Amino acid sequence: MFIVKYRGKFGFIKPWTAVRDGETFSQQFLTPSIIEGIEKKLFPEMLGQCGVISKIIRHKLQYSSIDIQQEQTQTRGWEEKKKEKLMIRNLSILNRGVMIDPTLFLAFMNKEDAERASRQHICLCRNEDIMLPDENVIEVDESEFNAIDGFELRFGENEQSFLVGYNRFDDNKPMHGWLEISGKPVLGL
Repeated sequence: MFIVKYRGKFGFIKPWTAVRDGETFSQQFLTPSIIEGIEKKLFPEMLGQCGVISKIIRHKLQYSSIDIQQEQTQTRGWEEKKKEKLMIRNLSILNRGVMIDPTLFLAFMNKEDAERASRQHICLCRNEDIMLPDENVIEVDESEFNAIDGFELRFGENEQSFLVGYNRFDDNKPMHGWLEISGKPVLGL
């Protein structure tokens, strides 16, 4: 397999169970729909294939720490101020546990796909979570990839699986997987 290593300054993967929680920590793994979204960004010709991941075969995520950051949001509803003849949306402050210095390893079956991916940036989930690739594509076997420190959600259903969300690319079908943690995925500063 051929590995492309991406690095960023920070990243936040919103858990599917967090709607407007006052405090939420970044999810530590990528769901099938996130991987599919990254694949569609890197390979736009895949846009017509829904619910399919065919180029990215594995991934690992690691980071140095979690930092609590505040985010200002607006409520969904509107409030009518009759005296002022205004409609307003109230503001709220949310605390987000954001990953600092995330590193993502994407594995591809063939070198051409990996080289193409290594010339493009990606975003974890939000546009501001930009990750830039290392120039070098690394060839490893499966045991070497398994030895890389990191969190990886393995997709599918078995006795260890849990619900990780609903796939926005595939008619909101439930997504399941099990978490594999290798080495020391939280690297410290």
